[in-house]
Amino acid sequence: MQAEAMHEEIFLPSTYETGVPYDTFRALREKSPVCRIPEPSVGPWPPGPGYWAVFGHADVKHVLRSPELFSSNLGATQIRDPDTPEDLAFVRAMMLNQDPPGHSRLRRIVAAAFTPRAIRALEETINTRARTLISNTRGQEIDFVEIAADLPVWTLAQIMGVPDEDRRLLYDWASRVIGYQDADYAALSTAEASTLSPMGQAAVSARPETFLRPDGRPMNPRSRTALADMFAYAHALADAKRKDPGDDIMSRMLSGGLTPEEFENMFFLFAVAGNETLRNGIPGGLLTLLEHPGQLAALRTDEALLPTAIEEMLRYWPPVMDFRRTATQDLTLSGQQIRAGEKVVVYHASANRDETIFPSPDTFDITRTPNDHVSFGFGPHFCLGAHLARTQMRAIFTHLLPLTFTQTGAPVRLASNFQNGLKHLPLKVE
Repeated sequence: MQAEAMHEEIFLPSTYETGVPYDTFRALREKSPVCRIPEPSVGPWPPGPGYWAVFGHADVKHVLRSPELFSSNLGATQIRDPDTPEDLAFVRAMMLNQDPPGHSRLRRIVAAAFTPRAIRALEETINTRARTLISNTRGQEIDFVEIAADLPVWTLAQIMGVPDEDRRLLYDWASRVIGYQDADYAALSTAEASTLSPMGQAAVSARPETFLRPDGRPMNPRSRTALADMFAYAHALADAKRKDPGDDIMSRMLSGGLTPEEFENMFFLFAVAGNETLRNGIPGGLLTLLEHPGQLAALRTDEALLPTAIEEMLRYWPPVMDFRRTATQDLTLSGQQIRAGEKVVVYHASANRDETIFPSPDTFDITRTPNDHVSFGFGPHFCLGAHLARTQMRAIFTHLLPLTFTQTGAPVRLASNFQNGLKHLPLKVE
């Protein structure tokens, strides 16, 4: 494949509907581990200025641990630039899009919700929920993606203090944000308004009638305008928590000195980022096991392998494939001259297959150790919810592995150059 075609393949969301282009990543790691990638127009989305892509494990870690050189704040962390200066200013208030010391202050406020001790307190309820979910699938044909989505959404609702009847809203909001490049997810609305709380019903009424701007171009899916319903709900929930605080993360954040804008963005971060990793990682992990029946049989024989198997699932099927930074100054990375203000995108999916770090990187090996994958990031932005994610994966697979299940149809992948997602994974559970 010509270099120009390889570079465009990396960017196009349609590429990922048929699988992550690991062969292309391998070729680029060998020939140009840091290279320039174009941003052509995609459907109604306009072209962008292009960016520097980083494919090697060592370079990815260097970028992620060096916020003084590669900022999360200057241009935020998505490949596409926010549409307007106002949109950029809005998303820069999010913890995900901040650099130290501002990032450190926000992280401290919420860190108490994600300590191992706090997660242990949740483990019993997570395990009970997972057991019920899997038990209810016996003897049925199911879409495992729906089952996998339920547990993280339910867990988030518990942590955030969202009423149970409103948790489907979390699913819809995350789908619209992470799946904006996919026609099936871009305007998803599955919550039945009549079953929602008054807060939820009011939020649904604030949902935009169209996700197009006046000029006919799509709205930024992460903007206040496109997520008017989510932010309406966030403020209603905040009012309720101020009147009757509980032992949940929203109540803690409100007492932690957040500005209204910071609270909005923290709610966004929990509702979306707290959901997407598991929604992708659980079905991706199961599909990987189904495609490697020898490894599945070994895991069923010895469930003590489950912790290392989960790490290998995360390495082999990274839920998030890339993240963007912006160079703060002129610098050199793997021989490439990068100028201040240029976009730099690290590819976790490529770093996880780097042959200099992982022997036989394209082999799925549930006994692999050490396993220095970067699926949860690295450096100051290492995922706060990593322990919680592992806990939920362990709960689902603990109850699923003793059952007999067969794939009854082809998996359907998400069109996204950011999320390594499945939309459908049909199964029959015996």
